[in-house]
Amino acid sequence: MQRRQLVALTAAGLAAPAVLRAQGAAANWPERPVRIIVPFPPGGSTDTIARIFQPRLTELLGRQVVIENRGGASGSIGAIEAARSQPDGHSWLLAYDNEATNQTVMRLPYRTLEDLAPVSLVATGPLCLVAHKDTPYRSFQDVVEAAKRAPDTINYATSGVGGLAHVSTTLLAQQAGIRLVHVPYRGGGPALQDATAGHVPLFMSNVVIISQHIRAGTLRPLGVTTREETRHVPGVKSFAQQGVGDFEAPTWWAFFGRAGTPQPILERMHAALTQVLREPAVKARIEEQGADVIASDPAECRRFVAGEIEKWGRVIRENDIRADS
Repeated sequence: MQRRQLVALTAAGLAAPAVLRAQGAAANWPERPVRIIVPFPPGGSTDTIARIFQPRLTELLGRQVVIENRGGASGSIGAIEAARSQPDGHSWLLAYDNEATNQTVMRLPYRTLEDLAPVSLVATGPLCLVAHKDTPYRSFQDVVEAAKRAPDTINYATSGVGGLAHVSTTLLAQQAGIRLVHVPYRGGGPALQDATAGHVPLFMSNVVIISQHIRAGTLRPLGVTTREETRHVPGVKSFAQQGVGDFEAPTWWAFFGRAGTPQPILERMHAALTQVLREPAVKARIEEQGADVIASDPAECRRFVAGEIEKWGRVIRENDIRADS
């Protein structure tokens, strides 16, 4: 008994300095500006959501919070930067749903749930397939009929290869018995520009960046990827309601820190972020864009992302989707 007590006391004594260092780091954090890496160019949904909560987060933390756009490779370039950052609480990642699909589509030098620390599932929302107003497609059935007459001739844009918009549209087309041609872009912003200009007839996107163009009549919604209709695109049926099996593919945004960041810092950031996201003014602005604020705890965020990696990884493998497809 005495030996076990001695071992326990020794272990506690060795752990104490590490705990004290972590507590000290949290007490002084943040010591300089905090950056949120947005792994897409300006103008996309992830950038839009980050810039809605950024000002209030700056006020709460007492240090400037800066948005750093690191676009490219379906969000993986920015995610790699976050995974390689120092675990001191000064670099964070606002990830998009591509983060889950990238884990299977790409060979990456990191693993999301090993090298990044889930902080909060920020929001979820519908993806929506839209057609430019000058196309003949007034319903998803119009697309199905045209694609069956002429397979591999109808283009659709997404924010990048292997992202949820790409993978889910692959599954949607498969379940509808049609073949479409994927046109990937380096983020939602560039894809939106070509979609609104009519350079590409179809665009699968989250509602955040296309809602104003739907309201303006430039883009025509053909279906949403939630199980039922959504308040964000009123009057538009889900693909499941239009006869495409039990199809469902909600989009999402999640906030991560670097794995190894002292737990007290992760907890302080979680508290600050969720406080901001739940403020009526911030919540309303995000939800006006076409997303539902979740502001989850870290455990829920981890479970959700793990489920997305598993679900869409299976679809990617079954359809042989690759980073160069």
